[in-house]
Amino acid sequence: MEYDFNEVIDRKNTNSIKFDYPTRYNKPENVMPLWIADMDFKAPPCVLEALEKATTHGIFGYSDTSSEYLDVMHSWFKRRFNWQIEPDWLVKVSGVVIAIHIGIRSLTNQGDAIIIQQPVYHPFAMAVETTKRKLVVNELVLENGRYLIDFDDFEKKIVDNNVKMFIFCSPHNPVGRVWTKEELIRLGDICLRHGVYVISDEIHADIVYPGHTHHVFVDVNPALLDITITSTAPSKTFNIAGLQISNNFISNPKIRKAFIEEYRASGLSQINTMGIVACEAAYKDGEAWLEELNVYLEGNVDFIRDYLTENIPSVSLIEPEGTYLAWLDFRKLGLPPKELNDFVVSKAGLWLNDGPMFGAGGQGFQRMNFGCPRKTLEEALERLEKAIN
Repeated sequence: MEYDFNEVIDRKNTNSIKFDYPTRYNKPENVMPLWIADMDFKAPPCVLEALEKATTHGIFGYSDTSSEYLDVMHSWFKRRFNWQIEPDWLVKVSGVVIAIHIGIRSLTNQGDAIIIQQPVYHPFAMAVETTKRKLVVNELVLENGRYLIDFDDFEKKIVDNNVKMFIFCSPHNPVGRVWTKEELIRLGDICLRHGVYVISDEIHADIVYPGHTHHVFVDVNPALLDITITSTAPSKTFNIAGLQISNNFISNPKIRKAFIEEYRASGLSQINTMGIVACEAAYKDGEAWLEELNVYLEGNVDFIRDYLTENIPSVSLIEPEGTYLAWLDFRKLGLPPKELNDFVVSKAGLWLNDGPMFGAGGQGFQRMNFGCPRKTLEEALERLEKAIN
């Protein structure tokens, strides 16, 4: 490989939420962090070079994007997903979670019902609750080690609760599903039939493993363009989450106008100067780095699966089809949720994400971030093995 993903980088004393503040989260100082979703790899060289050039220039004033930014983005989505974006669809904000909050406030009213598919990225539920909307859950179904959508329940919950919006995670965090085109079409048809707006969080779209293909939700049926906000970002792909940028595509002019008005009403305007620089550089010249990253991450998946099978059969891996997040099944240990989390933290010395934080269906599970060097992953699994055996 041209890029060294085996390099172990000391991230302590860098203001890292992941590494520097365990006691703030009631964790011991010596805990090994594999929780929050940023990776332990340096950003691509093209990104570092672009940031260095901007730093050398030395002025960090208010910034916006050029036509080249749009051209680079257009090329990226067309090349990787065969998706044709239009320039006027783009609305840039400083993060996907912020975009979700703005989307909720711009298209629904307090008390309106919003449906999500748990277990799912916990800020979805938080966004619904903090904006004083009604949370409705369509729980994913685990069958033979793979999560599926209960479409009948999804539609029934929409009808029974007069649901106004669906917040969709694609690819799915934490269960790792990369939804098929057929699944997306069926979900879209239900939303169209009942006039349900969709916010499609596609932040993990670039990290997908062989045998699976990410389909942009709105691209499976042109009619979905009229009801959907597609939220994307380079942050997970290129490990630049701290640079705070997301690219949101809204083709419906009325929805886009409402979204922009709510964005401005929130007191937000320009985005991070360095986020613009990094995003443009990554989408322009970072593809070779990404291809090698995905190969390395696939090797990490193989390592986790093999290690658990051979050494810790009481813990199993829900096979990820995408993302760098492993959904680990600890149910065979028979521990209640709090005892399981205490065991993982105190006995194994690991800081993972506790399954119940992702909502319904999370009990008995833990989420592990495997976006790290193989040596780090090996030490983590050795700690777990020692604690269990």
